[in-house]
Amino acid sequence: MNLVHSNCIHKSQFSSSPVSIHGVPPPRINKKKLSAFRVSSLAASMTEVSVDNGTLRRSLTTSVNSQNKALPSRMSSSAMEQLDFERGVCIPFRKYSPETVRNKVLESRGAVASLILRGVEIVWNLGLYWSSLMYDCLVGRDEEVVPFRARQLRNLLCDLGPSFIKAGQVLANRPDIIREDYMNELCILQDDVPPFPNQVAFKIIEEELGQPLEAVFSKISSQTIAAASLGQVYRATLRSSGEDVAIKVQRPQIEPIIYRDLFLFRTLASFLNGISIQKLGCNAELIVDEFGEKLLEELDYTLEARNIEDFLENFKDDPTVKIPRAYKQFSGSRVLVMEWIDGIRCTDPKAIKDAGIDVNGFLTVGVSAALRQLLEFGLFHGDPHPGNIFALRDGRIAYVDFGNVAVLSQQNKQILIDAVVHAVNEDYAEMANDFTRLGFLASGTDVSPIIPALEAIWQNSSGKGLADFNFRSVTGQFNKLVYNYPIRIPERFSLVIRSLLTQEGICFKLKPDFKFLEVAYPYVAKRLLTDPNPALRERLIQVLFKDGVFQWKRLENLIVLAKENVAKMSSNPALQVKKSVPSSRSWQTVSKLDLTDTIKDGARLFLFDEGIRRQLLLALTEDSKLHVEELVDVYRLVEDDIDVPAVAREIVRDFPNVVRDFLLSWSNSVLSDR
Repeated sequence: MNLVHSNCIHKSQFSSSPVSIHGVPPPRINKKKLSAFRVSSLAASMTEVSVDNGTLRRSLTTSVNSQNKALPSRMSSSAMEQLDFERGVCIPFRKYSPETVRNKVLESRGAVASLILRGVEIVWNLGLYWSSLMYDCLVGRDEEVVPFRARQLRNLLCDLGPSFIKAGQVLANRPDIIREDYMNELCILQDDVPPFPNQVAFKIIEEELGQPLEAVFSKISSQTIAAASLGQVYRATLRSSGEDVAIKVQRPQIEPIIYRDLFLFRTLASFLNGISIQKLGCNAELIVDEFGEKLLEELDYTLEARNIEDFLENFKDDPTVKIPRAYKQFSGSRVLVMEWIDGIRCTDPKAIKDAGIDVNGFLTVGVSAALRQLLEFGLFHGDPHPGNIFALRDGRIAYVDFGNVAVLSQQNKQILIDAVVHAVNEDYAEMANDFTRLGFLASGTDVSPIIPALEAIWQNSSGKGLADFNFRSVTGQFNKLVYNYPIRIPERFSLVIRSLLTQEGICFKLKPDFKFLEVAYPYVAKRLLTDPNPALRERLIQVLFKDGVFQWKRLENLIVLAKENVAKMSSNPALQVKKSVPSSRSWQTVSKLDLTDTIKDGARLFLFDEGIRRQLLLALTEDSKLHVEELVDVYRLVEDDIDVPAVAREIVRDFPNVVRDFLLSWSNSVLSDR
């Protein structure tokens, strides 16, 4: 019985571009400043990371003796270094490392004895399950008992504890590792977790607070509001202010259990490395390290509090998104106190409609918020299930539970936008190359067999128009592609896929005929047309020119879609309230498509880029006729959105820079001619 995918491989592709850094505590790092850093600038205080002939080497800024002692740990952490370069993210302060796990687990004789007993328990239970799979294969009933064996696996993971529950939740989103029918069964693990006793939870809260519950909270719920594999949530009221809060408390004694299980996972993986590289094409330790790193991050509630701060910073000027603030003075590594969100569950369409919330406007807000996290911020909510997303009565969308977030580097975000552009242009060869650049395929893999499969998936999904496109159908076909080709899904992108699928499912619940691309495309179109980021300007040019020919119809479609996004967003009641506040300058013109910067940049490009100038002139005179009609059609689409005085002021303000650039361009051309 083929339970595990037999063709996944890992990627060892490194980039010479600057590496962005996402820090975890300690200390607190200003992420806005980090993008200017290169890894080499950290050499004096940390380590120097370099790439030489495809081999990752870490040279420590210590003595030769320290280097010699560090050699074994350097070798064992090579998988972590590969992950950092693959993501385009360096993590200078890491909670997880194989050495840390080993040291914690082997720190005493009692811990070693516990480890041996736990290992026997795991091997015995998994061995019995594996034996039953082998028996099914021998008697030829392996396919007919799949539903039963899948349920059996889910129950087994629950019995083995929180580490295995989390492992099952991860496997539920990894078609490169496990069969789809097993994935569907393991999805149940997302919600079905029993709580632990109140008296135990309250004792943990008091230990973290350093004082009795009554001293901080005037009341606390007698029942849990939600329970998950790592912790559970109560509702309470702060005695000092009367504010309602949510208290997230970690399961008792869970950290030593997690460390112990991770050590056993990685020990087993080390024995399987040779087989996995030969049979699966991927390093088993790499998969365990991805899982362990994310799991230990979720265990640290101080890190979750910092995630909340990052989300608050990202959405501080967005009146359509609510992020609860954390009360850090009442929080610790095992307890997190957050602002209580009094909202409506997103899976209750009747309650949302009864509250007078416009469903279409709310869906637009939700999809736009998700795409901003993914393509703009590079920091996105990794677990947006129905219990973590709420509709507020003023039309806003609210997120809770920020333990599971993922980071995309600037390079990854740009490649994702490239993939969208290549999809629009139906350039499937470049889409396949995007897979390699994102880490789905190993560097040097022949992508030619994958190109027809990608084309078939996209054509089948979008060939009949937006009405027939949905992520679940694309993912189903993509899972088959992953199963048949040497593709490994990096952990951060498995979170992206799960996030999009979950949110699309919520949208279908609210509106059964919901079309994701009808909301997503207008957002992408608006960003391409209005975002001054030079990388996005370059992507806009790629979209507007196909085979060197300017696409007038495509420009018109982009403008129509962008205006549609603005119209839907501006109809949201939360935005109407915000626009009445004079200080919210960035949202006062949201009812109109602001193309001021785009026009200014386009004029500058026309003046200084000879190639673009030639192509635009050819577009206006194509087929030996002036295409004035197309130009007039475009102008009619945007004439109500162009603030002529504002554009004129911007041009006058920028005139000295234009003159300077013109003189520099002219002098460069003169020098190059000589």
